[in-house]
Amino acid sequence: MHRALADETRSRLLRILRASQEPLDARELAHQLGLHLTTVRAHLDVLVEAGLATSHSEDRTTPGRPRRLYEAADDPSTAVDAGGYRLLAEMLASHLAATSGDVASDAVAAGREWGTYLVQRPPPYTTTPSDAARAELLQLMGRLGFQAELDADGTRILLHRCPFLDVARRHQDVVCSLHLGILQGALRTLDAPLDARDLEPFVQPSLCVAHIAETDHAG
Repeated sequence: MHRALADETRSRLLRILRASQEPLDARELAHQLGLHLTTVRAHLDVLVEAGLATSHSEDRTTPGRPRRLYEAADDPSTAVDAGGYRLLAEMLASHLAATSGDVASDAVAAGREWGTYLVQRPPPYTTTPSDAARAELLQLMGRLGFQAELDADGTRILLHRCPFLDVARRHQDVVCSLHLGILQGALRTLDAPLDARDLEPFVQPSLCVAHIAETDHAG
């Protein structure tokens, strides 16, 4: 699953499938992405193997070879179940919740370390502009499995369909704090004049909101 989400093309494919009201074939997806059909088919195979998408042959009554149609997995948590990731997340979150003296702070600290690792460090003495940093955050959270979008004024990142939704409901202080830390660590690495101040969990049943603020200096 992590290998599938680590590629930006596959993240874009998954966003298109999730936004579509009906299954799509590889040719339609290739047209939307502006990529070769063979390339798109290879990426779709990886998404299906990871449990992030499903495929089936088109039902047709006319002669001809039926199309293979693709759609996003109905429940994002099914992707996390692949390979035992969901169980592993539950085990680690419950352990931290039971043993930490300050669960939220420890989870934020862990998230910062991973956020620092998950984005590409800019050259020395280079500050990433605010707009570019926001775009990097959207791509990062998309690779982690969120359907992420920026609001109109750029102060909030809307995080739809948390890939660890079930675990987050039981261990909100661990999972949501970890995601806040990831955003903070990423901004620190990008050396951007932005700060992730807060993450509101479950503003809606499948929506969390991260608040991003301009700062006087880079991170």
